[in-house]
Amino acid sequence: MPNPTAAMLVIGDEILSGRTRDANMYHLAGELTKVGIDLKEVRVVSDDAAAIIAAVTALSGAYDEVFTSGGIGPTHDDITADCVAQAFGRGIDIRDDARTLLSDHWNARGVEITEARLRMARIPEGATLIDNPVSIAPGFTVENVHVMAGVPSVFEAMVASTLPKLTGGQPLLSQSLRIDRGEGEIAGPLRKLAEEYTDLSIGSYPYQRDGVYGANIVIRGTDGARISEAMTRLAALFPA
Repeated sequence: MPNPTAAMLVIGDEILSGRTRDANMYHLAGELTKVGIDLKEVRVVSDDAAAIIAAVTALSGAYDEVFTSGGIGPTHDDITADCVAQAFGRGIDIRDDARTLLSDHWNARGVEITEARLRMARIPEGATLIDNPVSIAPGFTVENVHVMAGVPSVFEAMVASTLPKLTGGQPLLSQSLRIDRGEGEIAGPLRKLAEEYTDLSIGSYPYQRDGVYGANIVIRGTDGARISEAMTRLAALFPA
C-alpha cells in the first residue's frame, strides 16, 4: 500500500518578497519522511484571500494531508483562518476554549487582552485545536488541512503536536554515493538502473568543485534491502 501523501501551503508576502527565508518546509519534509507521509507538493502564495482559498481547495482535494504555514496572528494581514473557513464553507468566530487558553496565558503574565490579540482565538466552526506549547495561541485542523503559525519555533511545536495523530506509512530511507564524473557521462547507465529499480527513486544532484564535475546520486525508497542492492549495482557501474 502506498504511503499517505501531503502538501504544504506557505502563506505570506514576506516569503515571496525575499524578506524572510522559509525554514518550515525543510523541517516539515524531514518530519514527514520519518513517519512515512510523502510530501508531494509545496506552494507559496501571497496574503491574498482568493489565492489562499483556491490553494487550500485544490491541495485539500489532491492530497491526504495539507499543512499551512503563516497568517494566523493578530494583525490585519493574518487572514489564513478566515480563508480556510471560507474554503470549507464554515463560519468562524472567537471560540471559548481558544479564548480561555489565551486569556489564562496573558493574565498570568499581566498582558492586556485586546481585540487584536483575541483574533488568534477565532477558529472555524468544527475545527480541532492544535496545541502550541511555545506561545499558546493554537493552530487548528479542518478536515485534512492543518493550519499552523509561520514562526519556525511555533510551527515546529505544532507539527510535533499533530503528527502523532495522523496515519503514516513506511518511513522513507535513502543512501547516497558521490561520483566524480559529469552527468553527461553517467546519464545513460543511471537511466538503465532507474528503469530496473522502478520501485525506488534515483536522483542525480550535480556539483562542480575545484574544476571537477561530479554528482551525488541519492537512492530513496521504503525497502532498505532493495536500496542497498541498487546502491551496490550503482557502485559497480562507477568504480572509484
